Amino acid sequence: MTDEASSSEKPWPVRVVSNKIAQWIGRLGWIWVDGQVAQVTRRPGTNTVFLTLRDPSADLSLTVTTNRDVVDLGAPNLTDGARIVVHAKPEFYAARGSLSLRADEIRQVGVGELLARLEQLKKLLAAEGLFARERKRRLPFLPHRVGLITGRAGAAERDVLTNARRRWPTVDFRVINVAVQGPSAVPQILDALAVLDRDETIDVIVLARGGGSIEDLLPFSDEALCRAVFACRTPVVSAIGHETDVPLVDFVADLRASTPTDAAKRIVPDLADEVRLIGQAKQRLDRALRGRLDREQHRLDALRSRPSVARPLTIVETRAADVSALRARATRNLVHRLDRAGSELEHTLARLRTLSPSATLQRGYAIVQRADGAVVRAPADVAEGERLRIRLAEGELGANAAS
Repeated sequence: MTDEASSSEKPWPVRVVSNKIAQWIGRLGWIWVDGQVAQVTRRPGTNTVFLTLRDPSADLSLTVTTNRDVVDLGAPNLTDGARIVVHAKPEFYAARGSLSLRADEIRQVGVGELLARLEQLKKLLAAEGLFARERKRRLPFLPHRVGLITGRAGAAERDVLTNARRRWPTVDFRVINVAVQGPSAVPQILDALAVLDRDETIDVIVLARGGGSIEDLLPFSDEALCRAVFACRTPVVSAIGHETDVPLVDFVADLRASTPTDAAKRIVPDLADEVRLIGQAKQRLDRALRGRLDREQHRLDALRSRPSVARPLTIVETRAADVSALRARATRNLVHRLDRAGSELEHTLARLRTLSPSATLQRGYAIVQRADGAVVRAPADVAEGERLRIRLAEGELGANAAS
C-alpha cells in the first residue's frame, strides 16, 4: 500500500481539509462571473461594498466583496435585480468555511447584451421543441377553477379577477402572490407553478404581470421557468406585460395573452355573449322546426288532395269491378273446359263400352275360365273332366270339360 493511500485512511482535521480547499480554490485565479444582484450592502463609513450575486437559473448565491470606487465606476446605478458581470477572484475563508468573490471590476449587462443572450436561449429552446405548436393544448371552454400566479395586490391581479368575473361571475380562482421581478422572482414562481400543477381542481394556470423594462421582465425569460412551464400537465396562459412585451415564456405557454385583461377574456367565456348565442341558436332552431312543420303540412295537404286519398273507395270499386270481370271470365273458361271434358269423357265411355268384354257378352258370347281364372282359348288348354267356369252376360255357369 502506498503512503498516499495509507494517509487517506487516516481522518483529517477540519483545519487541514479547509486549508486544502482554500489552496485549491486559490489556484483558480481571476475569473469572470455572470449573475443577478440579489442584494447591495453599502456600510457607512467604509469603502467596502457587499453584493449578493445569484444564479438566475438556480437557487444559488455567492457574496461578492469589492470597493465602492469599483461599483461607482462600473455600475453607478446598481440596484437589486440588476444583471452584472464581475471580474473576481474566488476566496475560501478557512476559518468560517465560506466561499466568496473579491471583485476588482464590475460591468452592468446592457440591454443589447441581454437581448443577445435571450435570443441565443430562444434558439436553444426552439431547437429542443419547447415552442412546438403541435404540443400546445387547448384551454377548457369553462374551467372549473383557475390558478393565478401574479404579484401581490398589483394591477395585473385586479385586471384578471375583475374582467374574468365580469364575463363569468361564478368563476373560481386560486391566487398565489409571488415576486414578479428581482432575484427571488424565479424561485417563487417555480414553487407556485408546481403547487398549482399538482392541484387536481385547477384546469388552467395564468402567469400575469404588468408592463416593465426588459430587466424587470427578465425572470419570465428564465430557462428554468420556461422548462417548468413546458413540463406542466395543466394548460398555462402567459399574460406578461403589454402587447409589445414578448418574454420567452410566451413562446412556451399553451396560450399567449397580450395583456392580463386579454388573459381574462381568453380563459372564460362571456356570459352575455353565451346567452345571446343561445338565444340566436334557439331562434334558428325555432325557424328550422317551423319550416319543417310547414313542409310536412304541405306534403300532407298534397297527399290528401290526391283522388286515392280524397275518394278512397274509388280504387276499391275499380278493383272490385276488375275482380268481378276476372271471376266471370274464369267461370266461363272453367265451364267451357268442364263441358268439353264431359263430352270427351262420354265419347271415351262409349268407346270403352263398345270394346269392353261386357258388351261382347251382351251380344251372346261367353268366357270360359279354368278354376285358377285363366281364360280357355283352345280345347287343348283343359283336361277331360276339369271343372270350368263359364261367364255369361247375366251370370255364370259351371261345367266339366268333355272330350
